[in-house]
Amino acid sequence: MNRVTNGAQSEGQRSPEPPSPRRSRDDLGDRYQPGRRRTAGEPLSASWRPAPGQLEQTAAQARQARRERNPVRRITKAYGWRVYALPILVVITALVVFNTARGPAEPAGGSASIGTDSSSGTGSDLSEKPALPANLNVPTAPLPDGGAFTQSGRMSWHVVPLAADGTSGKRAGTTGRLYHYTVEVEDGIDPSSYAGDDSFARTVEATLSDTRSWVGTGKVSLQRVDASFPNPDFRVRLTTPDTATRADLCGFGIPYPTSCYIRGFQRSVIINLSRWVRGALAFGADMGTYRQYAVNHEVGHALGKSHVGCQANGALAPVMMQQTFGVSNDYVAQLNQVDIYNSKAVPSDGKVCRPNAWPVLDLGDSAPTG
Repeated sequence: MNRVTNGAQSEGQRSPEPPSPRRSRDDLGDRYQPGRRRTAGEPLSASWRPAPGQLEQTAAQARQARRERNPVRRITKAYGWRVYALPILVVITALVVFNTARGPAEPAGGSASIGTDSSSGTGSDLSEKPALPANLNVPTAPLPDGGAFTQSGRMSWHVVPLAADGTSGKRAGTTGRLYHYTVEVEDGIDPSSYAGDDSFARTVEATLSDTRSWVGTGKVSLQRVDASFPNPDFRVRLTTPDTATRADLCGFGIPYPTSCYIRGFQRSVIINLSRWVRGALAFGADMGTYRQYAVNHEVGHALGKSHVGCQANGALAPVMMQQTFGVSNDYVAQLNQVDIYNSKAVPSDGKVCRPNAWPVLDLGDSAPTG
């Protein structure tokens, strides 16, 4: 028997191998490549447990990336407030060019055709009028002294009913186009200043039914109706001075009380209460004639008539002359300078007429052109 000395090994005996060190996952190399054989100690699937808040952070990063890829956000980020300002400037520029091209704006009341003692009844009017001349001298234009009247009403009107006895509402004229009209009074007026609704309505209807009025031309017929009539051709409205001077009614281009016709405001014939109570200097104390003139003149605008001037010295003035301000062409021509559409209606030629209330003049006097 061979003995092995201490520390030695026999030739036929194999000494045990030392244990192998444990491999890390990175040392496994290509064992995890696709198609490679998996050993028994390897896991079937990966397990990922994100840290708290990591999911939210990842989602936020994804949203931020999508926003940065958005072309609109890239432009906004690059140019800032200019992106919003540019289209606004383009729109404003287009509006300025459009307004400049189309000319003066229409008044707030819509497509209003204002025929007044201060402007033409031909259809066009300005929202802004040039300033009055500094040397304006129209001694017959101011409101005369006289009775008291209500300065401001409620800007609403009530229709005066027809007489219960059947004496009103009859057709005047038998030929020409038939026009229906109402007689109305602004709410809030003290009736004592104009003798009440019935008195005003009777005067208007009697004037328009007279053969010297528009029915006497044979071209029109007129008939007063009440509130039950659905759509009258025009409305004769007694109106306070403050309401009459509204920009969408008679306006304030003339510094004197005036009446007017507004097609765009329910086809309203506006009779200024201050003039109805006090009249005009050119008519003196003859209030009856002035009231007939005021009704016929403004209704003439509702029928499509325009302003004219005095035709001959000493003749009766045409009813479409602006007699509220005077019967001298020189005086009326001064006031017409505030309205470019009416500035040439009356020449400053020195002619002076006599006051007249009727479209159909007495025999021997010159007939009106309007």
